[in-house]
Amino acid sequence: MCALNISLCCSIVSHWDSIQHSSAYPTDAFGELEFEGASRRHSKFLRLSCDTPPSIAYKLLTADWGLPLPNLVVSVVGGEGRAKVKMWVREVLRQGLVKASQSTGAWILTEGLREGVGRCVGEAVRDHAAAASSVSHNKVVALGIAPWGLVKNREQLVNPQGSFPAKYYVHNTSRDSCSLDINYQAFLLVDDGTVGRRGGEAGFRAQLEDYISKQRTGSGSIDIPVLCMLISGEKNMLKRLDLSLKQSMPWMVLAGSGGVADLVSNILESLSSSPPVPSSADGEGEMGPTVDLKDRVAERVRKHFPSETEMDKLVEQVLSIYQNKDLITVYHGEQEGPDDFDTVLLKALVQASKQRVSSNSSPYTEELKLAVAWNRVDIAKSELFNADIQWKYEDLEDSMTDALINDKPQFVRLFTENGLNILDYMTYGRLESLYCSVTDSSLAYSLLQRRLGERQGIVGSQVSRVLEDIMGDVCQPFYHSPLELENITSQRKALKLASRFLQGDCQYRKTRCLFPWASLFIWAVLQNRSNMAVFFWEMTGESVLSALSACKILRELSRLESEAEAKLAMKELAQRFENLAHDVFSKCYQSSESRSFTLLIRKSPMWGGTTCLEMGIAADARLFFSHDGVQSLLSQIWWGDMKRNTAVWKLLLTFFCPVLMYTHIFKCVLNINEKAPSFTCKLFSASSGTRNTLPKRPFILSRWRQFWFAPVTSFLGNVLMYFMFLLLFAYVLLVDFKPPPPLGPAFTEYITCWPNMWNTFSLFAYDLCVRMFQWSYESGRAMLCVDYMVFTLRLIHIFAIHKQLGPKIIIVGKMMKDIFFFLFFLGVWLMAYGVANQALLYSYDPRPSWIFRRVFYRPYLHIYGQVPVEEIDVGKEWDTNCTDNLTLIEEGMEPCRSEHNNWLVVILLVIYLLVTNILLVNLLIAMFSYTFSKVQGQSDTYWKFQRYNLIVEYHSRPSLAPPFIILSHVHLFIKRYIRKVPSIKILHFVLEVDGKAANKLMTWEAIQKESFLIDQSKIQRGSDSERLKRMSVKVDNVLKHMAETRDHDRRLRALESELEYCSSALSWIVETLSQSNMAKPSRPPPTPKGTLPCFSSSL
Repeated sequence: MCALNISLCCSIVSHWDSIQHSSAYPTDAFGELEFEGASRRHSKFLRLSCDTPPSIAYKLLTADWGLPLPNLVVSVVGGEGRAKVKMWVREVLRQGLVKASQSTGAWILTEGLREGVGRCVGEAVRDHAAAASSVSHNKVVALGIAPWGLVKNREQLVNPQGSFPAKYYVHNTSRDSCSLDINYQAFLLVDDGTVGRRGGEAGFRAQLEDYISKQRTGSGSIDIPVLCMLISGEKNMLKRLDLSLKQSMPWMVLAGSGGVADLVSNILESLSSSPPVPSSADGEGEMGPTVDLKDRVAERVRKHFPSETEMDKLVEQVLSIYQNKDLITVYHGEQEGPDDFDTVLLKALVQASKQRVSSNSSPYTEELKLAVAWNRVDIAKSELFNADIQWKYEDLEDSMTDALINDKPQFVRLFTENGLNILDYMTYGRLESLYCSVTDSSLAYSLLQRRLGERQGIVGSQVSRVLEDIMGDVCQPFYHSPLELENITSQRKALKLASRFLQGDCQYRKTRCLFPWASLFIWAVLQNRSNMAVFFWEMTGESVLSALSACKILRELSRLESEAEAKLAMKELAQRFENLAHDVFSKCYQSSESRSFTLLIRKSPMWGGTTCLEMGIAADARLFFSHDGVQSLLSQIWWGDMKRNTAVWKLLLTFFCPVLMYTHIFKCVLNINEKAPSFTCKLFSASSGTRNTLPKRPFILSRWRQFWFAPVTSFLGNVLMYFMFLLLFAYVLLVDFKPPPPLGPAFTEYITCWPNMWNTFSLFAYDLCVRMFQWSYESGRAMLCVDYMVFTLRLIHIFAIHKQLGPKIIIVGKMMKDIFFFLFFLGVWLMAYGVANQALLYSYDPRPSWIFRRVFYRPYLHIYGQVPVEEIDVGKEWDTNCTDNLTLIEEGMEPCRSEHNNWLVVILLVIYLLVTNILLVNLLIAMFSYTFSKVQGQSDTYWKFQRYNLIVEYHSRPSLAPPFIILSHVHLFIKRYIRKVPSIKILHFVLEVDGKAANKLMTWEAIQKESFLIDQSKIQRGSDSERLKRMSVKVDNVLKHMAETRDHDRRLRALESELEYCSSALSWIVETLSQSNMAKPSRPPPTPKGTLPCFSSSL
């Protein structure tokens, strides 16, 4: 960057030339600008030469200054100086231009000075910033390009080393001046060597506009559209307008704003509406229209600039402008209003782009690309997708990709509803390109790069590996089927096969995705795009399982995310999908209980053969598991074919007297005379696609299986045997614990050891071996006592299935975390007080065991009130024999207490008891209270979630409990490996549904999801915010109609005045003709019968 210095000596310059009369030097004004007296962010500024390449300036704006890449650039020209700006022009700038810039992500270019239109734009930007939301994605960027020699107080900006910041003071901000405006983000101060002269920046500004128009937008889909907006303007603006139009730059002219804008709008409207009249001169028939056009143009130029001396030059410029009239849009802001200004901008740019596009492309493609780049789906709906245009797949393909990459779900929905077939669009090659477009700053990008390495072509298999890392073993790998990797277990071999498969022109990338909506759904979830992911969830099948899968992915990603804001967003989106799964399943459960049960345990081919229950437990979906439908299924699995109201005492009685299972005391869902199928029969029928195909068995065998195969039976048997084991173990430890061999162990100890060989073999067997030797007998007995304590505490886990005890166990578990924090604080005070107390009481005591007792154990007992005052206070008598002899102390005799500083010992004791007994204990109570109040409302949810794991545990266990479990193992071995009988119990948690049954189930689930979405839409439309929006739209329509009515009234009044004039003129003609002798009338003139009612004075 450089600035200019004037290189004049004593010569007189009649015509200024920046190149000839100035020289370039390194710039001495750059950095940040701080407006004194204003608590606003600093603005960037730079003084640069008028011949600076625009590429350098654009790179400075975007790369160095960090301005966001624009989707539109509006360059406001004209309206300079201190001329008063009309009120309606201010409203167009405020309500139209700035609002459209915010919605499209645009830059606004002006002079950036506190005068004329530049000041109005700055105030509009200020008002927008005050009213706009802080989370608005598109911020209005106002950029000032002003001549350096015109800026007031520019010497405050000069600093060869740069100003960070430069203090800029404006004396009077209430009046127009050439000072820099405070509301602009950046300033480019163009120096052409002149001082106090306007227009020095025009050449550089035109070059910058042309350069920006050839750059790509932030999305990279189209070139940045640039539009010049002409407000008023002096005669020199015609040259700028002419040169810009010759470079195919579109312009918008505000008719009625004055100056050149009125001239151009008048010429375009009058000459375009009326054809030229041929000249009557002979031999000039061909040149007649051109001459007539030039005369009419000269007449209008003379009318606007009556005192201009170079009239021919202005006429030639206006004629040149007229030749490019297709690039100019005339906007009547005073009549049309600023509400639809963004639509006018879009049409102006589209009209200009039609002059540059090829004839083969659709005339509406450019307009659609602009609407997508600006994210204006409302314009697309009203102007492009209003049933007047027949869109082809080829016209929507590129815009669909742009909408996906740039996270515009409303456009994706619009395209899929208007002719884009997702099956043709979504191929595996397209999916790879979407994953390649993931932003570098996202967590998904880092995970892909970690797996991808240098192999840029193997995207499908790497995405599968990333999903495998996130999902774990809950489902089979994704995208292995099209790569023919289903049976490959080695990852290295899979990579080699995939790289070999993808070499050359393979058909894999042209193959359609098997589940296109699910693939897009996973892609959106991995990038944490909430709105896009929710839309894809609405479109994909298996909505309950899809929502749970998204919940699993997002919660795993939140654990890997390091940024707190992104982590919170992932957790919130995961909870949203869990709520969706809960609500949709609630609809399904209300519709059909049996189908909803099948939905929970059906294996999904879309999600790698997993089920809703497996995905829910992997996703930690507590809310989903707390649903009554899920709990009802778990209860049916828990009770098997027995009725759920069967009393526990009946089951226990049947344990000891199995004959009772054939009596009326024991009831099952399926009896001999009942026609209603049992739970197992229903699942078997759903799996096979038929009804009641389960093989029939005799009543004795059937009732036997119904009792012993139920998980509740296995649970009660294990609990019963576990209580017997604990009683026998306690008896051995307390009464019948014999010495090591050959005198022991006792027979009861062998019986106690037998059932634990199958459960806790390692711990119990090790302790039992230790007690067999004389040298380790006591240690082994102590370890067995600890084992008994551990086995007894295991009852807490067993009784977690109980409906009343389970939630309380959850609360106790949460409180244990609070105890660890309490013990940390307590340990700090114990060590601080114990060491100080020991050192003050005993000057020398080398016994480690007594040091440990007095440093930790005795202060801990102080908390519970056991304070040995006679030992701590030397004023009390102590009946213990002690000595001060170091030799006797080292031999083990008790040392005497130190009398020095004993007062400090008492003070420390008081402080210690005050902190521990009052402060820390009450802190622990407060923590317990907070935890209880926090968990109490959700304890039932936690318990229902953990109940699933306990049911699965006992569902997979054999029927008989230890030590009779060996019989069950033998029976299962014969049944599975010798007789080859398949298991029916596996259908309780995993069910394969194929064919018509699967299609019916998916259709039914889709219907329930649509019903849920309709209900949600009704609730949303009935909310207060939506009502206010609809009311606001109605008020806007009423105001628009009132404005149109006022406009019609104005036009009718104008027409009435014209009619009055015509009537007067006709009366004068009639009167004149009547007094003339040229023609005699055959009848008298007609008399008026009355006035027209539509033009009455009431108007």
